[in-house]
Amino acid sequence: MAQVLEFKLPDLGEGLTEAEIVRWLVEVGDVVAVDQPVVEVETAKAMVDVPCPYGGVVTARFGAEGTELPVGAPLLTVAVGEPADGRPAGDASPAESAESEGARGGTPATEGSGNVLVGYGTAEAPARRRRVRPPQTAPATPAAPTAPAAPSTPVANGQPRTAQPAAARTRTLGAVDGPVPVISPLVRRLARQNGLDLRELTGSGPEGLILRADVEYALRAAAAQGRTGTTAGEPRTRTDRAGVGAPSPAPAAGTPGVTRVPLKGIRGAVADKLSRSRTEIPDATCWVDADATELMRTRAAMNAAGGPKISVIALLARVCTAALARFPELNSAVDTEAREIVQYGDVHLGFAAQTDRGLVVPVVRDAHTRGAESLTAEFARLTEAARTGTLTPAELTGGTFTLNNYGVFGVDGSTPIINHPEAAMLGVGRIVPKPWVHEGELAVRQVVQLSLTFDHRVCDGGTAGGFLRYVADCVEQPAVLLRTL
Repeated sequence: MAQVLEFKLPDLGEGLTEAEIVRWLVEVGDVVAVDQPVVEVETAKAMVDVPCPYGGVVTARFGAEGTELPVGAPLLTVAVGEPADGRPAGDASPAESAESEGARGGTPATEGSGNVLVGYGTAEAPARRRRVRPPQTAPATPAAPTAPAAPSTPVANGQPRTAQPAAARTRTLGAVDGPVPVISPLVRRLARQNGLDLRELTGSGPEGLILRADVEYALRAAAAQGRTGTTAGEPRTRTDRAGVGAPSPAPAAGTPGVTRVPLKGIRGAVADKLSRSRTEIPDATCWVDADATELMRTRAAMNAAGGPKISVIALLARVCTAALARFPELNSAVDTEAREIVQYGDVHLGFAAQTDRGLVVPVVRDAHTRGAESLTAEFARLTEAARTGTLTPAELTGGTFTLNNYGVFGVDGSTPIINHPEAAMLGVGRIVPKPWVHEGELAVRQVVQLSLTFDHRVCDGGTAGGFLRYVADCVEQPAVLLRTL
C-alpha cells in the first residue's frame, strides 16, 4: 500500500530561519531516489541543493520559484510503495496524496536517510519542532484560519493549484495571554515600528514562535486593507527637526526613475546583522600608520625560497593570532542576557569577502594553530567558495574575530562595523609607497594604515591600543613574531 510522506524544509543552521526557492530540480510525477537533490534554495548564507530523504514518486510540490519558506514548511510529498488499487504511486493526484495519512502527519514507515545536508541531517525534524498552536481564549467563536508562514501552495508543472490570501495570516480573535514568543528582537522591533500587535498573530515557528515572515505577511495584509499601523486613509508622517509632522510617502512602485531592490537573501541578512551591531555594540575605533617595507621584503624572501606562495593576508592573519594570544579580551563576545563577557580560547578568524551576491564573512577554523602556508591555502579555498556561492553555513558561522582587508578596494582607511556578535575587527588598508622618516632620514617606504574597531564593553582604550601597537610592530619588524612561534 502506498504511503505519502511529507518532506519539510530542514533546519539549515544557526540563524537561518527561512530560504527562497530558486529552482525546482524535479517535477510532479518524477521518481526520486533517497538523498537525490530536489530543490535549489538560497538562504541568507549560501545557495544549497536540498536532498530528499525519501525515495518514491513526487506527488506535490509546495511553493513556486521565488517563494520564501520558513524552516519546517512543507517542500514536497513523495509516494512510497504501491497503492491498494494497483496504480503506480505517481498516478495518485496531489489532492489524493494530501489526504493520505502521511500528508496528515501520520507516522511514516520510512525514516530519513540520516545523510548530511551542509552539516545538518536530512532525517525527520525532532518532535520539538512540531507546531503547537496557542490555546484559544474564545472557544465559542472559531478563530479565523491561519495560513502557513510562507505560501505553501501545491504546484503542479510550475502552476499553483490554489491561492490563500495573505490576510488569512492575522488572527482577529483569541489573543494569547502572557509574553508573546518571537524569534528575535528584530522581529519585535519590526512589529513595533509598524504598529502591529504581535498578540494578533499565530506564529508558524516551533511551538508557535513568531518568525519575521509572519510579521511581514501580516504587514502586507494590513497594507492591502489600508491599515498599516495608521488610520485608514491617513498618510504616514515624520517629525522634522522643528517638531512639525509632514507627510513622507514612499515612492510607489513603477514611479519613473525609482528602482526597488528587495532586501532578502545575503543582502537582507547583512542588513539585519549590521543594524543589530550598530544598535547593540558601543564601538570605538583607533588606527595607526605602519611601515610595511620589512613585511613585504620578508614575504618576497619566503616566496623566493620555493614552495607554495605566501599571501599578504596570511601573514597578517598570523600577526592577528599572535596579538590575540597577548590580548585575549578581544577574542570574545558579550552575552547581553547573562551580562557576561564570553572569552574564547580558540581563534576562528573571519575575513570579509566581497562577492557578486553580496558581502560574506567566511571563517578560518583554528587559525591560531595554522602556519603561513596553511592560512594561505585556506584563504584561497574559502574565497573561491564565496565567489561560486558554495560556502556552507558551517563555514560562515562561529567566527571570534574578523580581519577586513579593505585595501583591495584601493582605499587607505575605514571604520568598519563589527561583525556581530564578535568584539573586534582589524582593518587593513592598501600598502603604498609614501614619504616616511626611516632611521632619521626621509625615505620612500611601503606604508599601510591599520585600524581596530572594538566593543568598548569588553575592553578599554589601553587594551585596544596595545593590541594595535603590537600588530603594527610585527608589521614593521616581522622578527617580533619569532617570540611567539
